[in-house]
Amino acid sequence: MSPRNWIATQRAAAGLSTRLLVAQALVLFAGAATSWVVASVVAPGIFHDHLVRAGVGHTSSEAAHVEDAFSSALIISLGVALLTSVLMALLVTGYFTRRVQRSTAQVSHAAARIADGQFSVRVPSPGLGPDFDQLADTINDLAERLGDVERTRRRILADLAHEMRNPLATIEAYLEALEDGVRDLDEPTLQALHGGTQRLHRLAEDISAVSRAEEGQLDSRPVRTSPQRLLESAAAAAQDAYDSGDVRLVVASTGTLPAVHVDPERMGQVLANLLDNALRHTPPGGSVHLSATRPDQHWVELDVVDTGEGIAPESLPHIFERFYRADPARRRQAGNSGSGIGLTISRALVEAHGGGLSAVSAGKGHGSTFTIRLPTAGGG
Repeated sequence: MSPRNWIATQRAAAGLSTRLLVAQALVLFAGAATSWVVASVVAPGIFHDHLVRAGVGHTSSEAAHVEDAFSSALIISLGVALLTSVLMALLVTGYFTRRVQRSTAQVSHAAARIADGQFSVRVPSPGLGPDFDQLADTINDLAERLGDVERTRRRILADLAHEMRNPLATIEAYLEALEDGVRDLDEPTLQALHGGTQRLHRLAEDISAVSRAEEGQLDSRPVRTSPQRLLESAAAAAQDAYDSGDVRLVVASTGTLPAVHVDPERMGQVLANLLDNALRHTPPGGSVHLSATRPDQHWVELDVVDTGEGIAPESLPHIFERFYRADPARRRQAGNSGSGIGLTISRALVEAHGGGLSAVSAGKGHGSTFTIRLPTAGGG
């Protein structure tokens, strides 16, 4: 926190407490003065009337002396009582004002530090009631959320820099080779340059897609859709790639299942990502099975089961994270490399439909199963 911000915070807190104390003092003194004036004006007349009604036998000078004595005693005692009350009230007001000052100073100080990027700051409970406790909790929640956003931003920037490095290095190397005359602008060179630019383009599109999905800003048009039709459409779109990779793609007959309320295009994107992931990790001669089940009356599950490499236990909790790769050293075949966030996009899309995406594997060499869990449509 900068010295200027700290001084401003202290001045603001001190100014508030001073104004509260002055305002309370003015109210107390105004009330005391009003009480003293009213009592000094009204009380002697009332006392005189009571003496007359009581028929107290005094001479006029004695009666005047008695009335003067009463007025003096009343004014003095009332003045002392009011002054004592005002002083006690000011002491109590000063105590609570200082507590409010400390609490507001803590909140202001914490807010200023959060504005400076210190998102680990937390405001303790001031103990001044539920309103102040709620204010402290709100500041703490704000700091925590801003901290999460900042950590996500830094991680994304670091991941983007890492993912962009390879295609940019490839493009730069080919361009330098062309400039130096080491390579000719032939078909392989053009393919390499196009491959690098396409990977950068896909990376930008995927980053935009996953950000919109996680923020709930995707353009989605959900309709009642058959789970079997989703699987068959995804399999038909991926069949040529599977034939080229010599991997068998099987769609199991699911029988009668309730419809799901999804955007077929978005869910097709999810299944395409999962099928692409399964193909890249299943060797020739292997197989991938698609099926749908209904574990209970509220959910439908779509399974993508492969006989491929499997997932190591230590990698399983991280596979849906941006740019995470269980085997960083593994090189994908040309034309089949992903941006590293296909699974992240898939999970975000499924969650945007009110469902979930999970993965299980018995370990390396034992294949893996990805399960899309979707709520059934009403009336199904």
